[in-house]
Amino acid sequence: MRIGNDSAIVSIVVPCLNEEQAIGPLVASLWAAGLDEVVVVDGGSTDRTADIARTKGATVVLEPRRGYGRACAAGAQAARVDATILAFIDGDGSDDPGFAKVIIGPVMRREADFCIASRLRGAREGGSMTASQIVAGRLAGILVWVLYGARYTDMAPFRALRRDTLMTLGMRETTFGWNLEMQMRIAARRLVIREVPTGCRQRNGGVSKVSGDLRAVLPAAATLVRTFLRLALVLRRSPVR
Repeated sequence: MRIGNDSAIVSIVVPCLNEEQAIGPLVASLWAAGLDEVVVVDGGSTDRTADIARTKGATVVLEPRRGYGRACAAGAQAARVDATILAFIDGDGSDDPGFAKVIIGPVMRREADFCIASRLRGAREGGSMTASQIVAGRLAGILVWVLYGARYTDMAPFRALRRDTLMTLGMRETTFGWNLEMQMRIAARRLVIREVPTGCRQRNGGVSKVSGDLRAVLPAAATLVRTFLRLALVLRRSPVR
């Protein structure tokens, strides 16, 4: 992938579960953005997500065990061996792949160790984020700032970091608490963080697994609280455990 005068091999990991309406256009847009590899991790879809991703040229990894963190870890493990930068984006089409160079550029230029999108600071389509997502992102940002002095406004899935950085973080979370864990571990190690405003769109079909009605929101909130408390204790002893 080339961004200005800089270049690197970049693989992007796309965790998916029943995203057949979104995955085709998303993979096509990621190729158009200049990514070197698109790794779609299917977490047990009952629709045509995996088949459509393959027809669009993505590397498809089947992860039979449910869990957002498991999918992200499986995708990172499966990425081509010469990829020096790994990026992540959700498979529902809500994040705009047109911002890929904005997210990856600071890492490629070594201006940041970790770059993450902020949907709250960017232009959002109406209804693209629920109130619970907005509150969770801001609350997590406040708590991380109190503990480590790092500032986040969001837990957006669209993010990038160097592969060797990810491999040394000691990621353990298997649920969607993976995003929060990554942000906390990076902040605890005092790595250089860049947060950039991006767009956020209505998801392109499918059903959110962590937002919407109370049946999704309450377990999601409980998982995030557990993740935060567990990591706060673990990272207090050692930021790399």
